[in-house]
Amino acid sequence: MIGAARRVVAALALPVVLFAIWYFATENSTSFYVPSLRAILGSFGEVWTGDRLTSDVVPSVLRLLCGYLIAVVIAVSAGVVIGSNRRIRAFAEPVLEFLRAIPPPVLVPIIMLFAGIGDLMKITVIVFGCVWPVLLNTVEGVRAVDAVLLDTAHSYGIRGLARLRHLVLRSASPQIFTGMRQALSLGIILMVISEMFAASNGLGFAVVQFQRSFAIPEMWSGILLLGLLGVLLSLVFRLVENRALSWYHGRRRSQRS
Repeated sequence: MIGAARRVVAALALPVVLFAIWYFATENSTSFYVPSLRAILGSFGEVWTGDRLTSDVVPSVLRLLCGYLIAVVIAVSAGVVIGSNRRIRAFAEPVLEFLRAIPPPVLVPIIMLFAGIGDLMKITVIVFGCVWPVLLNTVEGVRAVDAVLLDTAHSYGIRGLARLRHLVLRSASPQIFTGMRQALSLGIILMVISEMFAASNGLGFAVVQFQRSFAIPEMWSGILLLGLLGVLLSLVFRLVENRALSWYHGRRRSQRS
């Protein structure tokens, strides 16, 4: 209990200090473009607790989750196939390296030509950006499966879905979750970028609208909300990861002790 309390204090110490510095450093600010944190927090309560919560925040989160989950399913499925077969990996690797080097925001105008300006375009941008970290980490995780374990499973007649589920995916899961964690951060960025192009709602749209109408405290409050959303999603992901990889973290703790 004491250890958990210490971890919570350690995690909150730096954010609290930074917010305190921001608060006191801007308390007497007269800059139009850098308002005080007091003014930002005041506009935060006015803007993001009303209709904008359902008209902007909820659609953004749903697009992010939809694109992210689609990317994970595609990446893990393709990564298992590519990582399990040397010939497929040699054939696909140059193409994968080329595609992952293309910044997803550059493709937004092209995707708009085929998918329009609705939710499909925004989800497609998120999928394209999120798929690569998960895919490449899955490939490496599958390649690193212990050959002795593979031979043992073959000797005991463990094949097909049972081999995939209990050996391949389980062995590769730490690297898969590493890629998923990286993809989540990219997904938030791409969510905002996609909503800045010909959008009618969403957090990215709202921030740009505030900037264009010179509602500066409201604009800063949107940026603050994006940061808080990222922290919240990261905490949720960590809980899921700790539960899914409890066996892995337990083994590492036993090895350290």
